[in-house]
Formats: sequence, C-alpha cells, structure tokens
Amino acid sequence: MGLFNKKTTEKTRPVPRHVGIILDGNGRWAQRRGLPRTAGHAAGSENFRRIATYCRDIGMDYLTVYAFSTENWKRSEEEIGAILGLLKKYLLEALEKMERDRIRLRFLGDLSRLPGELQELAARTGETSARYRGFQANVCLNYGGRDDIVRAARAFAAQCAAGERDPASLTEAAFSDLLYSAGLPDPDLIIRTSGELRLSNFLLWQAAYSEFYVTDTLWPDFTPEELERAIADFNGRSRRFGGVKP
Repeated sequence: MGLFNKKTTEKTRPVPRHVGIILDGNGRWAQRRGLPRTAGHAAGSENFRRIATYCRDIGMDYLTVYAFSTENWKRSEEEIGAILGLLKKYLLEALEKMERDRIRLRFLGDLSRLPGELQELAARTGETSARYRGFQANVCLNYGGRDDIVRAARAFAAQCAAGERDPASLTEAAFSDLLYSAGLPDPDLIIRTSGELRLSNFLLWQAAYSEFYVTDTLWPDFTPEELERAIADFNGRSRRFGGVKP
C-alpha cells in the first residue's frame, strides 16, 4: 500500500499543500525508444493528466507544472506545433470534463503569443474553473521566472508613475500579488524529473523556501509511486525558513 489510502482519501502522512513539477525528459524518453520527440510530448501530456488526478485524490490543494518556457520558442517549429496541438486537444477535453469532475485549471504565463484559438480556449477554461472550489492544477505556459518578476516590477512602476501607489509601500506580499501566481501559496515542494539539477527559470520568486526533490526518472515514466517517494522525502525534512529548530 502507498502512503495514502485512496479509497477513503485518508492521509497517513501529510501531503504538501502545493507541489511544483518541472516536466523534463519527454524528448529523451522518445529518443530512447526510437520515436520522434513529438511522441514524448504526447506521452508526457497523458502523464500530466494521470499525476494531476492522483494529486487531487490524495488531498493536495495545488499542482503547478512547467509545460512551456519563454525559452522553448527556440525549438523547432515542428516540436512547438506539436506541443501547442496537444494543448488544444487537452483543453477541449478538459472543457468537456470540468463540469463533471469539478476540475480547476489555471494558466500562468504570457498567453498573448499563443494562437488566438488557444487563447480563447484558455479563457473559457478559466471562466469554468472560477465556478469551482478544491484542487487546482496550474500550467506554466510561455512562462519564465525572470519575465514574471520583470513584468511585476513594470506593473508596480506604472502604478507609481500614475500616482496610484507609493514606492515606499511595496512589500513582499504586495509584489507577490503582481505575479502570475497571485493568490496562490508558494510551492512547498518542487520536483524535477530527468536528473537535471537546476530550476530552469521556474517560479524563481515563489521558490525562495521550497524544498527540492530530483529524480532521474523521465517525465513520461514518472508514476504516482514516485510522487509518493518525493512526498515521503519532503516529510522527513525540517523546514526552518531561516530560523532555528526549536
């Protein structure tokens, strides 16, 4: 049996309120099987659905995944097209199921660069999500941590220039409210698949006191059991937030 009783959703160990995952390894997963990189993204997309459902079932409040960064536009047109095509497919399916499953889905990032149809689908998804409470999956799309911070700084500067805000009034909480993640708690745990040891511009501000867990497992092979191991590791740590353990 795993760490959680899924029939009763009773937790035998605490579940982090908010987990972030850097979804890495789709391309390598496909290459190792002699498949095109696009096949890896398709497998990764299906795994997101599986892991998000598991997070909801064990009582997690928020899951935030890094799906497409501001730097990913450097990839080939074919690969970008495949990723955006999968997103369209997923959104169409999500809109059909959200009423039934009470799923909330939110996008973090600059969606203005996406095709108009995708922007419209994302907006419809957000409107549907606003009617529900409970577990929420956040997808970072055309997102970069530095871009997020610069965008928030520009917004605050514009408010000051318009006489709406006093520069001396800026606090960490006020700045957080200007980020794409406004209203979300910072992630307790960030998981990176495929063994890479870097944040890759993911939630730079929000990750200030997150715990990190790295696995060599490629994202399409990342299972609920692997997630349980990450949570167990997280629960064995002492989080002092700059203080000392009592």
